[in-house]
Amino acid sequence: MFKKLFGSKEPKEEKVLPWIALNSVEQLSAIEEKSKTKPQLIFKHSTRCGISRMVINQFIELYDVDANADLYYLDLLSYREVSNETGYKFQVMHQSPQLLVIKNRVVVAQASHGAINDLDLSRFV
Repeated sequence: MFKKLFGSKEPKEEKVLPWIALNSVEQLSAIEEKSKTKPQLIFKHSTRCGISRMVINQFIELYDVDANADLYYLDLLSYREVSNETGYKFQVMHQSPQLLVIKNRVVVAQASHGAINDLDLSRFV
């Protein structure tokens, strides 16, 4: 009973996703090109936002690591220029947190905040 209330002292194994750091504008052209043959996912995250932190933690728990897609992580506070260019290049309005699914050079799905974890990625990858 106490383990259920207070948790066990055993450390929980942390799930690690195959993140690719998105930290340059030049990478966006490569992402666009690679999207012709493999879905590209961009997770835009604000490291100062509690909601963003909660959503990314849930995303990590729910993400199927075997998904056939490249998964990019964009720290939009550190790389504001890359975040802005992402919006221009893929014609999406900036939100945070935000997940973009890119196939054949266009965004085929996007979600922000809690809707990120409601997005059925299996439809796109």
